[in-house]
Amino acid sequence: MRDDHHHYWQGAFVGDEEAGRRLADLPAAVEAALAAPLETETVLAACDALAGALLDPEHPVRTRLAAHLPEGEDPAVLGELGRLLGRRELSRKLRRELGSAAPGRLNRADPRETVYEAWAPVGMVAHIAPGNAATVAPLSIVEGLLAGNVNVLKTSSADTLLTQHLMAELAALDPSGALAARVMVLRFPSSRQEWLRLMCAPADAVAVWGGESAVAGVAAHVPAGCRLVEWGHRISFAYLTADAWSEPAVLGALADDVCLYEQQACSSPQVVYLDTEDEAEVFAFAERFAAVLGARPAAAGGLGVEEPDPAEEAELTTTELVARLEEHLGLTRVFAAADGGWRVMADVRSPLTASPLHRSVWVKPLPRKQLIATLRPMRRYLQTAGIAGSRGDIAELSRTALAAGVTRVTPVGSMLESYAGEPHDGVYALQRYSRRVAVQADPELFATTACLDDLARPVVLPQPSGPLRGKEEVQALNGQVARADAELYFRSGGSTGAPALSLFSYDDYDTQMHAAARGLLAAGYDPVADRTANLFYCGGMYGSFISFFSVLERLGGVQLPLAAGPDHRETAQALIDHGADTLFGMPSYLWQLLHAEADALRAYGGLRKVFYGGEHFTPEQQRVLKEEFGIEVVRSITYGSTDLGPLGYQCTESTGGVHHLHADLHTLEILDVAEDRPVPPGETGRLVFTTHARRGQYLGRYVIGDLGRAVPGRCPCGSHAPRFELQGRTGDVMRVATYLLNHRRFVALAEEEGGHRGELQILIGSGAARERLTVRVERTATTDPARLREVLLAGYPELRSAVEARLLDLTVEAVPGSALDRIPTSGKLRTVIDTRL
Repeated sequence: MRDDHHHYWQGAFVGDEEAGRRLADLPAAVEAALAAPLETETVLAACDALAGALLDPEHPVRTRLAAHLPEGEDPAVLGELGRLLGRRELSRKLRRELGSAAPGRLNRADPRETVYEAWAPVGMVAHIAPGNAATVAPLSIVEGLLAGNVNVLKTSSADTLLTQHLMAELAALDPSGALAARVMVLRFPSSRQEWLRLMCAPADAVAVWGGESAVAGVAAHVPAGCRLVEWGHRISFAYLTADAWSEPAVLGALADDVCLYEQQACSSPQVVYLDTEDEAEVFAFAERFAAVLGARPAAAGGLGVEEPDPAEEAELTTTELVARLEEHLGLTRVFAAADGGWRVMADVRSPLTASPLHRSVWVKPLPRKQLIATLRPMRRYLQTAGIAGSRGDIAELSRTALAAGVTRVTPVGSMLESYAGEPHDGVYALQRYSRRVAVQADPELFATTACLDDLARPVVLPQPSGPLRGKEEVQALNGQVARADAELYFRSGGSTGAPALSLFSYDDYDTQMHAAARGLLAAGYDPVADRTANLFYCGGMYGSFISFFSVLERLGGVQLPLAAGPDHRETAQALIDHGADTLFGMPSYLWQLLHAEADALRAYGGLRKVFYGGEHFTPEQQRVLKEEFGIEVVRSITYGSTDLGPLGYQCTESTGGVHHLHADLHTLEILDVAEDRPVPPGETGRLVFTTHARRGQYLGRYVIGDLGRAVPGRCPCGSHAPRFELQGRTGDVMRVATYLLNHRRFVALAEEEGGHRGELQILIGSGAARERLTVRVERTATTDPARLREVLLAGYPELRSAVEARLLDLTVEAVPGSALDRIPTSGKLRTVIDTRL
């Protein structure tokens, strides 16, 4: 970069002449940038990567940026910035301020109505950053990016190029270029009014930091209808009751608030109010507090703290001298360090008085009955009140302070602390940089459309990278999950081995349940009309019942939370008594229930929909449900896993194992069964998922054990979400007698050629002379094991070859459905049981 290239413009450093030329064409640049979508995940992923670099003192990115810190600035400020840019903090901020980790998607505001709402960017935000505040400018741009805006930021001509280089590093972490297209950082003096005018002219919001004069200077350039977002100077104070001001711990905490950042923050206390009218108490407290303040070490600088300049020194001296003169009138009393390092000024007059800062504190009386009348005239400038007292006092005084105009109440000792997503000066920044938009759609035409964006464009998420992970690697990652993010514990059903533990934060769980709810709408679930029995298995930390309880709660659907139970008669009677017409559950359990209580449920005749998960209903089983029980819709409720959550969903055009990808949560790769390379389009391979919308852990390139193929073309339902077709699990493929055999092939032959309508399970064992393969089928009135054996041998050449070569003994047994081996926690059928190991 050339020394005179002080401006960063959409990915490039440019000089004054080029910056001026581009400023003249700023409206066109903004329009072009807004025409391309920006996924919130793109911002989160890049910020999280930058945060990791900033938190590592040895990282080359941090080293490069440290060179651009203001002279004397502590490099630790980069670590502070890194903590604010992490995914955990930013996703919490998004949820708190905009209600979702992906607030820009047009989802249904109420699942029972075809009204779609989202937070849309205002368009372009012009940021006028303050001087000498290293972190404010880049954080302001990040807020603008989280809201989806194009951002043009002005830094002071005296500032270093830290913000420019920070934004360049951030943009470099986004291979799509979407972030670079939305960021311009200019460095010029406020006297350059023409540039300021060009910068503000196309803006939809202008954010400005500073006092009244600074705001007024910018406001002159703000066009009509443009939001002016003022982040001006604010005054904060502490308020102590009689019980509190005599406590040494309270005085120590108050001194902490004064000394941290040397009162440079808006939330630093400038005045200490006592709940009294007694002047003697005010003077006595000031003397005690002066002793505490005087015992504190001298200011060390760093993290944005600077020595007072000559003008500030003059204000400090003048304020102290005036207060000393008023001592002769009995109005004040001053306690100060001999070297001028601190001063406590007691004043019997209650009105709020700004402090000259740098450990300069006013102490004043203010009875609580006069609090509103005294403070309300200054309401435009009030920010934080640090209150100390009893629980009842704090509750009462908090309400009174808020009524007076305060926007923030904290304990004394915590006035400068903050939390992710905290409102700033009484507003949420992301809401100020956003618009709430809505689309009303025809209820019949959009009955199964949960997200309007899916019909408009595909979601583009960052491409996955890194090594492939199996179940063992993912289980090992559980030990690295922060305790604050391990809020919900689930165990898998154990269908592919020992039950595995999965950890979620509640935020991640909520995101996934909303996604599953959208998938159900696409599948034809009607939250207004359907009356649903939740018949999934419950208990033992198994998540299906709980998850679909949560899904129905978010949909606002009518729910009978029955769970899968052994008493089929009681369950069927509950369905009849409460008018259930929709069943949620595992195919194995639903099949048993319907056939055990077939007479009663056929006579009831009210069942219309079945949504199943965890297993599959075969085509023949679906035919039976529709023809014998009058069920109109049989569809997958979701495709997912315990650790990754919902991965895919069916729409009304989906059949068999075809699902749409939850493309706003995951990316999908399909890799060769034997090699770690993508399969040709349309061929079957291992499904490998990377989940992006997880605060607590990164589950990248997870080989979950399922096989599938990509389905080409856009779905007839109109959604751009990619489709894939499930082709079974890798465990369904068995090596027996030197041949590879597939459980799904056995099922298809038994149904299509043998007329079998029930479940089918395969047992593999070792015999004295050869291996044994036993096909166990659910006994029905028409089951003929001998006939099924002939069908399997005739239709499966590899199986026939193994039997004819006397490498394998094949047996077909008919058994009651209750005799088939199932997984206790989930009720799933064990499709293949291999006893050779």
